[in-house]
Amino acid sequence: MGYRTLELQEGEGRVTVRLDRPERRNAIDLEMVRELHAVCEELEREPRVMILTGGTDGVFAAGADIGQLLRRGAADALAGINLKIFQRIRELPMPTVAAVDGHALGGGAELAYACDLRIATDRAVFGQPEAALGIIAGAGATWRLPRLVGESLAKEMLLAGRRLDAEEARRFGLVTAVVPPERLLEEANALVDRMLRNGPLALRLSKLAVDAPEGAHPALELVAQAVLFESADKRERMTAFLNRRRR
Repeated sequence: MGYRTLELQEGEGRVTVRLDRPERRNAIDLEMVRELHAVCEELEREPRVMILTGGTDGVFAAGADIGQLLRRGAADALAGINLKIFQRIRELPMPTVAAVDGHALGGGAELAYACDLRIATDRAVFGQPEAALGIIAGAGATWRLPRLVGESLAKEMLLAGRRLDAEEARRFGLVTAVVPPERLLEEANALVDRMLRNGPLALRLSKLAVDAPEGAHPALELVAQAVLFESADKRERMTAFLNRRRR
């Protein structure tokens, strides 16, 4: 399909999705939500790693579109418009990487939190300003952010509006690397390359195990490992490893 708010680039084992509403600082509106659902449908049908970025022009996503939020009522809130697409991104079969340059605020930050991994440029900023607008961060930050940075810091961000710059985000574990803007996509693709050297089914089941609710463990690991122990990929990879060691 043709996209108006996104730009897609296909690569080996991956798709790079760039948010493309520069005139609105990539604010997340209903059209972008619909187009992200279309991307997810494609990646559920043909699983690949996704790199999600706003490019390297100094903005990832300035949040949800405030003009649309102002017009939304209780029924819209209960529909979970942004929450559902972010959760769908989280549940994609293969890993997702947010490559963040510049501001990731409000819903833009929550979109980055929904990805499995995050890397950032040295001018990235993460923040949750929703309470200043009279609402809550209702698309995942209230439970994802404490898991990522700890409860106290998450509450300071959610309740007092603290923002994290790139180095703070790295120090607290929100991002795994900080690079100059010109190296952002290079670093993201290098990370994807490292993941894609692994078995594709092992990647999918590892992600599923990490994201499973606590009560699912350890039974989930046992079943996942049983599936992998019977896979042709496991036999081929272990045989190749043993053959290399014998040389």
